[in-house]
Amino acid sequence: MSVLVIGGDKITRLQHFLKSIGAKKTYHWNSRNKSTTHKHLPQKTDMLIMMTDFLNHNAMHDFKRQAKKSAIPFICVKGMSGCNECEIKKLALEIQLKNDR
Repeated sequence: MSVLVIGGDKITRLQHFLKSIGAKKTYHWNSRNKSTTHKHLPQKTDMLIMMTDFLNHNAMHDFKRQAKKSAIPFICVKGMSGCNECEIKKLALEIQLKNDR
């Protein structure tokens, strides 16, 4: 499973968590640069995680639209609380079940 994380500065904890639930590759766009908001989602992305506390509204809207158009499951989280970990894990399980079919 390939995961793209948009937003956040240091996502080490999130990367370890994603690896523990089966993510083979984790990509990170920190969204500090304005050029990030003009990027297109990579084709082989299985899941998109948007860190809303580090992402402006227009960028989030655009990435959400791209994800829907490409049928990429996404989740918007604020920080990495235990509740968010549960939601991410649930989404990852759905993706793995879909890929196993």
